[in-house]
Amino acid sequence: MLPGNHDNRSAYRKVLLGTDGDAPINQLHRVGDVLFALCDSTIPGRDDGRLAPETLDWLRGVLAEAEAPVVVGLHHHPIRLHNPLVDSIRLGNADEFAAIVRQAPGVAAVLCGHAHDAAAGSFAGRPLLAAPGVVSTSRLPWTTTDELTWANTADLTDPPGVMFHVLDDEGTLTTHIRTAPE
Repeated sequence: MLPGNHDNRSAYRKVLLGTDGDAPINQLHRVGDVLFALCDSTIPGRDDGRLAPETLDWLRGVLAEAEAPVVVGLHHHPIRLHNPLVDSIRLGNADEFAAIVRQAPGVAAVLCGHAHDAAAGSFAGRPLLAAPGVVSTSRLPWTTTDELTWANTADLTDPPGVMFHVLDDEGTLTTHIRTAPE
């Protein structure tokens, strides 16, 4: 779990982590033989994202010392998803992030959210998977004749979704996408 653009860092830290402060919330977790480097891409008070210099330094250190496959997670998507509204508030310094990922052979995948739309792509030569929305889905420009605005882009009728990622012993990532029952 990592903060998103609607979260307050201080409150997130206090309630979910039992600590204080408003610095970026970067976390490293081991699940089995995989490391999850969770990078805080939020900018307090804004909807777009950026990896702060201390987050980029932290990630460099994690990747340099990693002796296991690493999945990097962040809230903001670092690539264009071809949805002008959500693309206008994506990760602002994706090039800096990409340079770090490219230099780290142990990165198995990059996971993100923010777009409220399940999507797959590639980033810095690695699989990039964007999680579906758990409350709403973003309408895509080619699915409607309406001009999409922030007032009408959220589709509350689509079922929430979830992704299950499996990284096998050969380093192959398989992702299953399911809708969640209401």
